[in-house]
Amino acid sequence: MTVLSVLAIGFLLGLRHALDADHVAAVAALATQARSIRETVKTGIAWGIGHTVTLFAVCAIIIVSGVAFPERLAGTLEFLVGLMLVGLGIDVILRIVRERIHVHAHAHLDQGSHIHFHSHEDETDHNASAHDHDHRSTLPKRALAIGLMHGLAGSAALLLLAVSQQISTAEALIYVLIFGVGSVAGMAILSAAIAWPIMASARRGTNLFKRFNLAIGTGTALIGAFVMVHAFPSVTALITSL
Repeated sequence: MTVLSVLAIGFLLGLRHALDADHVAAVAALATQARSIRETVKTGIAWGIGHTVTLFAVCAIIIVSGVAFPERLAGTLEFLVGLMLVGLGIDVILRIVRERIHVHAHAHLDQGSHIHFHSHEDETDHNASAHDHDHRSTLPKRALAIGLMHGLAGSAALLLLAVSQQISTAEALIYVLIFGVGSVAGMAILSAAIAWPIMASARRGTNLFKRFNLAIGTGTALIGAFVMVHAFPSVTALITSL
């Protein structure tokens, strides 16, 4: 197999890696706070950049130093990712249950129309609410931080290192980078796909939007719990070895 073939496979595997259940759950939970498809795609890109940064850093250290990546450490980091997903899911559920979420079409003079949803908690007059606000033009920091955490954990590092044994150090580092670029592209595409049903439910009314968000929150929390249970043996093994 040529080097170019290996690198191409790396990009395709990066695209596929973005579709892992825990990644989809994280971005779906984050997307519940996005106001448009464009904003949701930014969330996915931010996650992908964070994921690529830490994944590249970890793999680069291991490839260059030749130090093995302890599976129990990877499992412990995976456990923390599961815990984070549970927190994200619960946050979505609490936000829907506690706050008086209201959904409607909304427009700015210079930005056109979009779906607008916000809380009217503790308000008695909806008209008193301020609807004139700025929209984020930068990448969401929360999504970036969650991507950084995801890049530290999971099987991706082990997969990348297995491939790196077949090529030179420089080529292996390029492979990891291209894998990361693939994951960013994959998550951007996935985010657009996730945004469509969220925005569609918002257009159909507040009640459907709330039910859809509750389903996302519940699903995210359940996936997080599954990840925690699966990774728990690694946590106990790491604690025992200390």
